[in-house]
Amino acid sequence: MLISPQAAVVESKKAYLSTVSELDKKNKLVNDPALAKRVATITGRLVTVAIAKFPETANWEWSVAIIDEPKVVNAWCMAGGRMAVYTGLFNKLQLTDSEFAQIMGHEISHALANHTAEQMSRAMATTLGVVAVGAMADKPGIAMGGAAMAAKVALDLPNSRTAEREADEIGMQLAVLAGYDPDAAVSLWEKMAAQGGANPPQFLSTHPAPGNRQETLAAMIPAMRALNPTGKLAAVHKVQIVQ
Repeated sequence: MLISPQAAVVESKKAYLSTVSELDKKNKLVNDPALAKRVATITGRLVTVAIAKFPETANWEWSVAIIDEPKVVNAWCMAGGRMAVYTGLFNKLQLTDSEFAQIMGHEISHALANHTAEQMSRAMATTLGVVAVGAMADKPGIAMGGAAMAAKVALDLPNSRTAEREADEIGMQLAVLAGYDPDAAVSLWEKMAAQGGANPPQFLSTHPAPGNRQETLAAMIPAMRALNPTGKLAAVHKVQIVQ
């Protein structure tokens, strides 16, 4: 770990603000009230549960950028609760609310489990170079720039299978406790698999499937359903939609 979880939050904010600024200049941020409300409501319920399970995230600046890319099937969450979803998720997968909750629960789980810091550390070591990291250590200004760059690069790196299994389990818990159907975890990945072929979704390149993913998720459903047998919906935490 070259980057601490605390540093990952700080540097991810810089990378996120830079990314959002670039998207805004290109008119790529969606301004659709109905979609914004849907995204804010579902992610808001997930965030309520996340904060209850991980109280240290209560001060995270939870936000979502909805990116106008109809052909891109992807979503992500940086350390600090800064998220993005691409319109291709809805256009190509025709997601139910429960399926979308599974995606965002999975993404939020990567941040909760400090996978962002792990990915940033890999980016610093492999992309920027261990030697460069060592040189930056004596130059705080440059180090911050390099770490923020690593936060961007990390978004395109594939997660480890261990990280994926962890995010699958935590993500299902978040979604179920937020009031969404756990069966959607299986139907979601079936839809993802159907989008494969010569040009698989970007989501699959950064979220490589552990072996027998659907079977593993299906086996977890009874225990997950027992966490919230009535399907009670969680309160909606205020999540900023970046426009």
